[in-house]
Amino acid sequence: MRVAVTGAAGFLGGNVVRALVAEGHQVTAIDRVASDLATGPEVTWVNADVLDPAQMRAALDGAEVVYHLVAMISLRQEDPLAWRVNVDGVATVARAALDVGVRRMVNCSSLNAFRYAAGDRVDERSPRSTDPGLPVYNRSKYAGELELLKVVEDGLDALTCNPTGIYGPVDQPTRLSRLNASLLDAAKGRVPVAIRGSFDMVDVRDVARGFLLAAEKGRTGENYLLTGHHVSLPEINGMAAQGAGHRPPRIVLPLSVLTTVAPLVDPIARRFGSDAMSPASLETLTSSPYVDGSKARDQLGYEPRPTADTIRDLLTFFREHGILGA
Repeated sequence: MRVAVTGAAGFLGGNVVRALVAEGHQVTAIDRVASDLATGPEVTWVNADVLDPAQMRAALDGAEVVYHLVAMISLRQEDPLAWRVNVDGVATVARAALDVGVRRMVNCSSLNAFRYAAGDRVDERSPRSTDPGLPVYNRSKYAGELELLKVVEDGLDALTCNPTGIYGPVDQPTRLSRLNASLLDAAKGRVPVAIRGSFDMVDVRDVARGFLLAAEKGRTGENYLLTGHHVSLPEINGMAAQGAGHRPPRIVLPLSVLTTVAPLVDPIARRFGSDAMSPASLETLTSSPYVDGSKARDQLGYEPRPTADTIRDLLTFFREHGILGA
């Protein structure tokens, strides 16, 4: 079957393309650049702008299924470009898919499209990110879902998947995702101090598999939370460190310490291009919910692998690419 993937050069996109090729599909990989994560005669790379209707119609023509993965992560309060990419981009791709007769579209949103507080249990019926005080990423991901539903009403068969925190192999060795980069530091013994935070983390390969299952079994207009396992930062950093022969973090600090120093450190971090100490980043740790993935399990047959398996395979990936050592 011929399928199309937008954002194919990204961390998730490359893994989705690999999963599709493994199942024998011909893939139109749509992005600004090609990626070494997904290569071979089954993959055709196309440079197309998700905000350009004509380019998207040309790129999607002939595809039976399209996986829309393009997104712009921004923790700012307002970011016009992120809003356009995350909202108008969904609408443009969906309209193009409808125009050229795509059979089904699977849209990638995020857990951040749901509104939650510390200790909440989140499922697909939970409140959504509409509060103007939330970061633009959270609000735009939900707004993009609403744009998709407008096209569903016009006849497009489409649905949305909402992954939690994505990590694991395979990644770009020179441009690791944030979670993978932090675990590489832990594996190198560079994280002697950990913060007492926790959140749901899911293997990127499981998310890719979840997207394929959603294309096959998902219900039109529905959302599916693709979860992993709820783990603490000290626990997962310790697993990475010990798996590479180092001691786990020896000091565990309460979140209150981080929130106290963050206002002082954040302006300095921003000068170096980091938003790790921004209010939005801290909210990710302080308001981490317990995510209910039973809908995806029951309706799609989705099942995430154990955290220990992901850490083992991630360390192997680091070693094979020479970024960890023997």
